[in-house]
Amino acid sequence: QVQLVESGGGLVQPGGSLRLSCAASGSIFSINDMGWYRQAPGKQRELVAAITSGGSTNYADSVKGRFTISRDNAKNTVYLQMNSLKPEDTAVYYCNAQARPYYIGNYYPYWGQGTQVTVSS
Repeated sequence: QVQLVESGGGLVQPGGSLRLSCAASGSIFSINDMGWYRQAPGKQRELVAAITSGGSTNYADSVKGRFTISRDNAKNTVYLQMNSLKPEDTAVYYCNAQARPYYIGNYYPYWGQGTQVTVSS
């Protein structure tokens, strides 16, 4: 089975920085789009940033200019560099990947377990 394992979450002060990582493992043939979502208590899960296999990116307006998404295809890993963090960024962050397993010809969405990011003084 395809698995996504996230790391890098934690507690940081406003204005600080944090880097999230998400590594995909398993019988993976290839990975297409990857992205980061977040969900705060009482709110819907929202897209934070996404990146295509070719490296094209897009961001939510609320994080534009502060967050940077990147990927290392050789490691099947996607990153989210978060700078100038605000209390409003506090949420559980989830990694997403469109992955194609071996023996199956289609891409399917996979989700990480989530990592908590808390921005507070």
